Amino acid sequence: MKTEKVIVEKNQGQALITENKKDNHKKLYIESYGCQMNLNDSEIVASILSDQGFNTTSQLHEADLVLVNTCSIREKAEVTIRKRLQKYNAVKRINPTMKVGVLGCMAERLKEKFLEEEKIVDLVVGPDAYRDLPNLLQEIDAGRDAINVILSKDETYGDVSPVRLNSNGVSAFVSITRGCDNMCTFCVVPFTRGRERSRDPESILHEIQELADRNYKEITLLGQNVDSFLWFGGGLKKNYNKASAIAKATAVDFAQLLEMCAVRFPKMRLRFSTSNPQDMSLDVIHVMAKHKNICRHMHLPVQSGSTRILKAMNRLHTREEYIKLIDSIKKIIPECSFSQDMIIGFCSETEEDHQDTLSLMKYVKYDFGFMFTYSERPGTPAAKKIEDDVPEEIKKRRLNEVIALQREHSAYRTEEYLGKTMEVLIEGQSKKSKLHWKGRNSQNTMVVFPKEDYNVGDFVNVKIDDCTSATLIGTAVEYSDNN
Repeated sequence: MKTEKVIVEKNQGQALITENKKDNHKKLYIESYGCQMNLNDSEIVASILSDQGFNTTSQLHEADLVLVNTCSIREKAEVTIRKRLQKYNAVKRINPTMKVGVLGCMAERLKEKFLEEEKIVDLVVGPDAYRDLPNLLQEIDAGRDAINVILSKDETYGDVSPVRLNSNGVSAFVSITRGCDNMCTFCVVPFTRGRERSRDPESILHEIQELADRNYKEITLLGQNVDSFLWFGGGLKKNYNKASAIAKATAVDFAQLLEMCAVRFPKMRLRFSTSNPQDMSLDVIHVMAKHKNICRHMHLPVQSGSTRILKAMNRLHTREEYIKLIDSIKKIIPECSFSQDMIIGFCSETEEDHQDTLSLMKYVKYDFGFMFTYSERPGTPAAKKIEDDVPEEIKKRRLNEVIALQREHSAYRTEEYLGKTMEVLIEGQSKKSKLHWKGRNSQNTMVVFPKEDYNVGDFVNVKIDDCTSATLIGTAVEYSDNN
């Protein structure tokens, strides 16, 4: 078996481009950092600005408007964005008419400070204010600073048809919720994206239908916490108890939404992210087991294997409850794969707590994961009330131990597929070979195999002959009837 790096860095920027409208003459360069929600938000922004005459471009130097969609979840992400702004500044010296805007969570967190600290920035827009972009651009043209970071109680952009940026034409994101009510002490999301509200299910189904009509084969339902999706007519989820009896009787939760999607689009692969253990219902798992087109993969962030640390994080589940949930899912869907988010070195974390994390990982044996050392985020409860007292050298040592263990488990999981045949959705050409396709199986593991007579978007049965710790290598054995 070959070996390779298994850690994925989620905060790398991506310059996003798409097909252009021939009547649009202004050029937009948009770069996105952070989570999948940010990527989807960039697609919403591109759609709004497309109606204002902007086509996207991959060439920074030719842009009339440069937007960076930011992430605040870790300090490293913010440092990276500051460096990118320096790059934009160098280009702006050559192209002085170019305007620069900051979108997303970092814009929401820093607000007016951005205009003061980064003189290059002309525009600051929070995640709930993208509809105001046309007005804000007029403010810039009039020589005034443009800022809107007001959080909304009901904005879901449900009526905006996103422009699919850098699309492979096969898979797409569909957001179903915005904001978060889970006040984890380390997290800025409730402060940068506001309180939780869900999108009208009919608008979700309509967007998926549009994608199906364009021959997309896979969608991922997105939210900061998809499991707590609850539509009862609109507005903040916290107001559900005040809703009318009729609204409650006709409410749609995530399990119901997932089943609606699976039944309406039986030829469409369905994924969802991100789940929160405290809100995960076994109803969702039973729906997954019932429908073949719902992928057998669960991204289930745990953050720590120590119940004591989980309590300090205000994660409303214990180690034991998390393990019970994993066991229940495996019992209902034995072939389900799991991935994790893990924060290493949270405030007051002891060596015993760290060993609890390692032992939890050994119990679950995650297929892959996203692992980071804790970085204090201004404005969060942890920053205000808990000392960040774990030395950096200890954080780094523990992180290295977690990464090494995850590599071992990733290799163990990919080896389990050797000799098996599985359905793979072709997403594109392999990065390493023009003679091979790449795609993912239901468990979200990447598979590469010789091209033969197949095309992007085909479902192909592939027998797995070899593997690395992150990739399966196989040969197509027959054409699937799911195409």
